[in-house]
Amino acid sequence: MSDTVFRALVVSNTDENTYSREVTERKISDLPEGEVLVRVRYSSLNYKDGLSCIGNRGVTRNYPHTPGIDASGEVAESSDSRFKEGDSVIVTSYDLGMGTSGGFGQYIRVPADWVVPLPDGLSFKEAMIYGTGGYTAALSVDALQKHGVNPEDGEIVVTGSTGGVGSVSVALLSHLGYTVVASTGKKEENEFLQGLGASEIISREEVNDESNKPLLRERWAGAVDTVGGTTLATLLKAAKRGGAVATTGMVASAELSTTVFPFILRGVSLLGIDSGFTPTELRREIWSKLAGVWKFQQLHKLTINCTLEGLDPEIDKILAGRQRGRVVVDLA
Repeated sequence: MSDTVFRALVVSNTDENTYSREVTERKISDLPEGEVLVRVRYSSLNYKDGLSCIGNRGVTRNYPHTPGIDASGEVAESSDSRFKEGDSVIVTSYDLGMGTSGGFGQYIRVPADWVVPLPDGLSFKEAMIYGTGGYTAALSVDALQKHGVNPEDGEIVVTGSTGGVGSVSVALLSHLGYTVVASTGKKEENEFLQGLGASEIISREEVNDESNKPLLRERWAGAVDTVGGTTLATLLKAAKRGGAVATTGMVASAELSTTVFPFILRGVSLLGIDSGFTPTELRREIWSKLAGVWKFQQLHKLTINCTLEGLDPEIDKILAGRQRGRVVVDLA
């Protein structure tokens, strides 16, 4: 199949600071080495993909490059006995779409350890509605549950609630019986968030305390934070005794300025969520939950559908912070 031609979005740098993207043809022989060749049916758009598309060297160092940190499809070839031709699979995380040619192409070739069987109950498209954003949200909820945060303990706040991680977190937590408070800077999205199951919607200013107080009034039994910076510090200061905050992102800041008081006076826990290199056993467990008891009715309400040719405006929107829910890319 080495001479097989396929379509892909390719980002190129014309000079050090100028990057262009176009849908063009590539050959399978252009792909990196790996045990499993996958015919990609669907991918999805994540913030990291947007950064790769504009030449962020913290994400992608070598160009030309095909982004796309998510992919679902069928195995076309495999030299690893765990997978055979025709198997339905998911590939997310690791180096896919960063240094390794990604899911915005109709084929990817990856190490077998990156590949997860598509669980029963989940279609190719549904897997990509979740994608890395939904998978990260599920890891966050799983971490809160394993920490002992239960629905009867009180409100759970989700920051950046209209984004990929945030919107799935709102819907998933609501589905599991939690009382969810959604924090957003987009008043026009209140109806969208209510439709996902948010019981209350608050402004981002309400979780952005700049008073320098070491502690605030206890409110949150738990939190899923995609923002970082002052917002994350605020959530820690306002968490209930024994509560926990799952941190997944840093769109506001990678810096965290706080004191030890939330941790030693209230026993608050900060749970770091690493979706990139999750152990295989946990990865399969989370995908099985998303295909089964955690699969929520509002899944398709999150979705914006597009083709490779329609990706350009969606990339611009996600980089500008104007994206809502999940963008699913149809490569079939």
